[in-house]
Amino acid sequence: MSVLPPEVHSALSLLLQGLQSPDNNVRARAEEQLTSEWIVPQADILLMGLVEQIQGASEAGSRSFAAVLFRRVATKTRKAPGSEESKDLFTILSQPHKDAIRQKLLECLQNESLPHVRHKIGDAVAEIARQFSDEGQSWTELLQALFLASQSQDPGQRESAFRIFATTPAIIEKQHEDNVVPAFTKGFKDSDVSVKMAAMEAFSSFFCSLQKRAQKKYYPLVPELLNILPPLKEAGDADGLMKAFIVLIELVEEAPTMFKPWFPNLVQFSITVIQDKELGDTVRQNALELMGTFADYSPAMCKKDSSFTSDMVTQCLSLMTDVGMDDDDATEWNSTDDLEAEESDMNHVAGEQCMDRLANKLGGQAVLPPTFNWLPQMMISNSWRDRHAALMAISAISEGCRELMENELDKVLDLVVPALRFPHPRVRWAGCNALGQMSTDFAGTMQEKYHQVVLTNIIPVLDSPEPRIQSHAAAALVNFCEEAEKSILEPYLDELLSHLMRLLRSPKRYVQEQALSTIATIADSAETAFGKYYSHLMPLLFGVLREEQSKEYRLLRAKAMECATLIALAVGKDRMGQDAIELVQVLGAIQEKITDADDPQSSYLLHCWGRMCRVLRSDFVPYLAGVMPPLLDLAGAKADIQLLDDDEQIRSVRNEEGWELVPLKGKVIGIKTSTLEEKHMAIELIVIYAQQLEAAFAPYVLEIMEKVSLPGLAFFFHDPVRIASAKSVPVLLNAYKRANGERSPAMARLWESTTNKVLEVLNAEPSVDTLAEMYQCFYESVEVLGKDCLTPAHMQAFIESAKSTLEDYQIRVKKREEDQQEIEEGEDEPDETAFAIEDDQQLLSDMNKSFHTIFKNQETSFLPAWSKLLPFYDAFITSNDPTQRQWALCIMDDVLEFCGDQSWSYQHHIQKPLLDGVRDAAPANRQAACYGVGIAAQKGGAAWSTFVSESLPALFAACQVPNAREDDHVFATENACASIAKIMQSPYTRVPNEQEVISHWIATLPVVNDEEAAPYAYMYLAKLIDESNPAVIAAAHPAFIAIALALEAETIQGQTAQRAVAAAKRLVQTAHIDANQILATLNPETQQTLRNYFSGAA
Repeated sequence: MSVLPPEVHSALSLLLQGLQSPDNNVRARAEEQLTSEWIVPQADILLMGLVEQIQGASEAGSRSFAAVLFRRVATKTRKAPGSEESKDLFTILSQPHKDAIRQKLLECLQNESLPHVRHKIGDAVAEIARQFSDEGQSWTELLQALFLASQSQDPGQRESAFRIFATTPAIIEKQHEDNVVPAFTKGFKDSDVSVKMAAMEAFSSFFCSLQKRAQKKYYPLVPELLNILPPLKEAGDADGLMKAFIVLIELVEEAPTMFKPWFPNLVQFSITVIQDKELGDTVRQNALELMGTFADYSPAMCKKDSSFTSDMVTQCLSLMTDVGMDDDDATEWNSTDDLEAEESDMNHVAGEQCMDRLANKLGGQAVLPPTFNWLPQMMISNSWRDRHAALMAISAISEGCRELMENELDKVLDLVVPALRFPHPRVRWAGCNALGQMSTDFAGTMQEKYHQVVLTNIIPVLDSPEPRIQSHAAAALVNFCEEAEKSILEPYLDELLSHLMRLLRSPKRYVQEQALSTIATIADSAETAFGKYYSHLMPLLFGVLREEQSKEYRLLRAKAMECATLIALAVGKDRMGQDAIELVQVLGAIQEKITDADDPQSSYLLHCWGRMCRVLRSDFVPYLAGVMPPLLDLAGAKADIQLLDDDEQIRSVRNEEGWELVPLKGKVIGIKTSTLEEKHMAIELIVIYAQQLEAAFAPYVLEIMEKVSLPGLAFFFHDPVRIASAKSVPVLLNAYKRANGERSPAMARLWESTTNKVLEVLNAEPSVDTLAEMYQCFYESVEVLGKDCLTPAHMQAFIESAKSTLEDYQIRVKKREEDQQEIEEGEDEPDETAFAIEDDQQLLSDMNKSFHTIFKNQETSFLPAWSKLLPFYDAFITSNDPTQRQWALCIMDDVLEFCGDQSWSYQHHIQKPLLDGVRDAAPANRQAACYGVGIAAQKGGAAWSTFVSESLPALFAACQVPNAREDDHVFATENACASIAKIMQSPYTRVPNEQEVISHWIATLPVVNDEEAAPYAYMYLAKLIDESNPAVIAAAHPAFIAIALALEAETIQGQTAQRAVAAAKRLVQTAHIDANQILATLNPETQQTLRNYFSGAA
């Protein structure tokens, strides 16, 4: 029964007809009417009318459209009455209206007989349920209705119930959890396949919404869940199997160990699906993806299964042979100019990607044996597809198997290199691909040890008759050359460049483009050695740049710009002469003619200007007026964000390149990422200009700070924009300081607005890794402004931000500890956890540098604000986590170093932690603590004298830990040595057994790694030698060698080195030792270094 009068329904029917009209004008007028006459003035009547349309319309299309429109209108946002808070429109209706509409909506769901209409109504019901759930309210009638529907005799009703559960799992409240297991169990066993699928999807959605601890209660449902799969395969139901695998993938990502008891059976079932060509490629790839997901999320479980890796490698390699089936001789492949053709849905690509995942997650020990069980025979197969698959497999696994494969590169290259001469072009292409990938994955080793093997074999491939092979060989050379040192490339430059210059005359534009990219890379790596070829190449490039060309040649010209400017950077301004200015003028002429938004030359030009700025330095200033306007337009771009109301809009945007879709409370937000990427790039280029031009860039600083950099710090749509903005702030401050002076009124005004914004974002930044960048921005900015640049208010604001950051950090640590307890025995820690720990360590490090910089520039004036964080230091310094202990120790070192005798006020927070730190098992902490003791002696004053004297035994013990001279420990050892020297030189220290201490101290030398610690140790040693100290004279031989080794290692230089040399000469005379005899015990390089110093040549 309708509660609205007939005239309302008549008007509403006309509106619905208009909204569905094929005439754009009619539809646009209807949309305007919808907003102005219905949504704004009478939303409650509109929603009730739409429900009654769903209930009473005779046409299925009308009912379906009314349901879609209901959902769209209900999710419109509007400010709640008497509030500034925006809420979903339905939630701000009066309670009687909400109750009536909900009741009618449920009746519609129960009474609708057509599945496709019922699904639309279900979507509307789910949306209203979500809104209630988000508001913390329950819809008891819905839950009752859904549980009843899940038991209905009508399979359509059962399916609808599970579909709504899948969309809004939060409506299942804790008091109803006991009903969940029976409902899902029955759904999994349902006789109707559609109901089974809906039940699977609902279970996945519900399960993933639970806390980890609550999930285990539902593990017993897994056998019933998995039992759905075999009948689907037996029936050849590819669509059902595809949906089932997608659900399983979601569940594995959430809780892989849930499947542990049934994992071997699931592996074997999935393998049979991958093998079954009758099921179609999509389902086979879904099965492969499921197994790959297990490898991603539970590598330990996969490695424990006796057949998993072997079976998976076999299936991946089999899929990888499914290539070019309709193009056996590669005629079509050779003839296409579209090198970026979409192949992601192809079997061979799926196999390659899965091999890559297996190698990265399971490692070389698991993956290499079964892989190389197949590869040798595949590489001698008569089938080109087998050889192609083998080569692509090498490309796929080399990163993940790097450690083991690196020792066997000779054998791997023996397999790969012959492929470059194989008759079939796709095998040669794959050979180039393998060499290119290996050049990246084994960077350094490939270039240093195998340059002759690689280059002498791949350079001839540039002369292949097939353009695609020429292009790919040139691309492989990019990978090799960008990791190669100048000295390695130099002998091959003639041959490389002669071949590449021939490719510039290719009739295929993509070959010319790739040749230019490769030449650019070679120039970048060869640096000044490229100067020899400058006169041959640059005129060619100028010719390309000056030539008026049609639209399809834009990318070629862009590549020519890139190549020319990289060559300019390689050879330098002096070699270019007048060409440098001419090149800038040509680039300017190109920029003036760019009119189309999609012209690739625009983005290339921005980078080219940056390179020419680095080449010309101050000579570039006159061109800024032409360069900066388009750059500032990009850098100041706003986020292009759209609220997508309906499925058609979502599909349209999803198919458009350069957009990211983000679900948010039942809506979908579209963000144009291409705009954000350009904004990020533009800000990075601003950083280059400010770094290179400094004072000359000052005229642009205020505008950029106001419109780009400071707003960019809070640009939460794109992390890279915030990071680039953070990096720009200190360099812009420096440019302005260079032009206006450190203490000028203009500088003070800029600093005040800047520091307030930076301090503000320290409290607002949500991303841990980006927050670290914000702290870096802060301390680098303080470094630019220097002494006493922070007011008490600034320092207080910083401490408040730091306090909030540390509290959040402690919450994350506690959460990780709880999660760790949930990991089952034998399971690996998730990668996400390792990344999160790494991010937190970086954050603590950048916070430390901030504290250090403030103490360095503010000294004791920072103490009142700083002391408010003492509870955190005390907690961190006694933590079981070495990272936390290190954080606190480093800050205590700063207090000692920059606050002098006032540091004694904090002795109870410092003394015991320093001594404990000197004995810490973590070498980084030992280093920080040893340094702190030395600083206390050096700068703490008389109050610290007793403490530092009593610390000597612990410092000597730190020099004698096992492996004290190995890489991980040596800096701690050398800091302990230097700190003993500082203690012994302190005017306040009284050491009763001085000669004995000195004798032991000489044994802690040399200091040949830490350039900061070495001068303290060697200046003290020189002082002792000058005083003819008995302990030194008695240990003249080791003392002389300690000096020699430090000189060789260059840890002492300049005046310190000269002082040490003079002391060594004096030691030879005073102790009557034979310097030549001692030198003879050292290696020839060290001997020569010493002779140079002693002769005055160094």
